[in-house]
Amino acid sequence: MARGLFGVVVMGLVACGGEDGGEDVGGGEDVGEDVGGGEDVGGDVGVGGDVEVGVGVGWYRPGTGTTWQLQLQGTVETAYEVDLYDIDLFDVPKATIAALQARGKHVICYFSAGSFENYRDDAGTFAEEDLGTTLDGWPDERWLDVRSEGVRTVMRARLDVAVAKGCDGVDPDNVDGYTQDSGFPLTADEQLDFNRFLAREAHARGLTVGLKNDLDQIPALVADFDFALNEQCHAYDECALLAPFVTAGKPAFVVEYDARWVDDADARNTLCEGSRADGLRTLVLPLLLDDSFRWSCEP
Repeated sequence: MARGLFGVVVMGLVACGGEDGGEDVGGGEDVGEDVGGGEDVGGDVGVGGDVEVGVGVGWYRPGTGTTWQLQLQGTVETAYEVDLYDIDLFDVPKATIAALQARGKHVICYFSAGSFENYRDDAGTFAEEDLGTTLDGWPDERWLDVRSEGVRTVMRARLDVAVAKGCDGVDPDNVDGYTQDSGFPLTADEQLDFNRFLAREAHARGLTVGLKNDLDQIPALVADFDFALNEQCHAYDECALLAPFVTAGKPAFVVEYDARWVDDADARNTLCEGSRADGLRTLVLPLLLDDSFRWSCEP
């Protein structure tokens, strides 16, 4: 939940509700366009860094028109007519993933790749020396030393969990620790190495993988990842940095949390017009990502 680190004043929004209308059963409005949902295709890949990858491994590639939903807390609302769900790797039962896929949905499983969360089932597998400073705004999380082989071992195990639970792909969060006060002297090159490691390991397991935030490194990483997932590029006037993904025919999913797009329909319509013009797939959601409301710039 990286953008939450920056103290966005949105916590009070979780009690709000969206308008009736459109296909968003949680209350969003129909302001999008007809789109497609990507495809399952093979991908020849060779030996990459820490893992030897077999030739012909295939994984799901979402398209630039893929519709989506993001919910990380609470019982997942499965009734949205979207192509792709992004849900929590640990908390969501395997049966929920299977039920979504039985309805023709693809499922991306979220986990934090760059931070330690003390409430996760595998929290005890991290070495204390790999735990850095506390994330601003998230007292239960600490930055990880992504240079550590121990951290990479845990991430491989998490990717194995994603496979075992039937996830189509993964959404690894907090992969820009080199820009933060992490407690470690991380460099841009070390971050690139770790992020490419995640992409290689995901693809080796037949999983699609997204680049979360890390906007400055998009030009170097767009070839390694299958989609981008950004928090608040509209709020921070950073959406132009996502263009390499759209140009490459890969979707750029965006989530916004600011109250102005919840409370002001005109502002929200302007947001969606700009989002569609830029080829982005934008949702306005609560910071807690608990489906207490949902506004979509998609149909």
